[in-house]
Amino acid sequence: MAFHEVRFPTDISFGALGGPERRTQIVTLSNGYEERNTPWHHSRRRYDAGMGVRSSADLEDVIAFFEARAGQLHSFRWKDWSDFRSAKGQAPITPEDQEIAIGDGETVTFQLRKEYRSGAQSYARPIAKPVRATVRVAVAGNEMHEGIDWSLDDTTGEITFVAPPESDAPITAGFEFDVPVRFDTDTIQIAMSRFNAGEVPDVPVVEVRL
Repeated sequence: MAFHEVRFPTDISFGALGGPERRTQIVTLSNGYEERNTPWHHSRRRYDAGMGVRSSADLEDVIAFFEARAGQLHSFRWKDWSDFRSAKGQAPITPEDQEIAIGDGETVTFQLRKEYRSGAQSYARPIAKPVRATVRVAVAGNEMHEGIDWSLDDTTGEITFVAPPESDAPITAGFEFDVPVRFDTDTIQIAMSRFNAGEVPDVPVVEVRL
């Protein structure tokens, strides 16, 4: 298997249904209280690409994409239209959107990440598939320049500085990103009579760990 650095057609993923999934193990004790635990530190996203298929041309594009990935064999990029930016809402992306690390004067490589915060709790999501042309980086509030101060591996989401940021300096970034996914089926079944009547095919897609 391999990761294909190609994005699923965005006009089709725009209409897809899906979002994050968590796995929680719940044990109800004899006194009625519960013990809850999870084996997953990171959430996993699932989508139904079939919900975005609106025409026979869309259907042809999905089948071609599915065949080129050999079904579940090869993974690919997916644009989650509900969550693909470092900035909130329609705010412009800035190099200070997300704090990704604090400099220690030695480390030069840092993983992009996005923080989700509610109240006192937060979750830091690693970003492995940034969109190269959108990435901006700053150190202690000063924007750095790609190709001069830092470089990006857009296949892993790692930023590498030419020189290590100073100790205690906040390292921040702004970016758009894709989700690494694969098809969650080796079969796509379509009845054209029902498709023409408004029934959409079932095309499940699931996030993969990298």
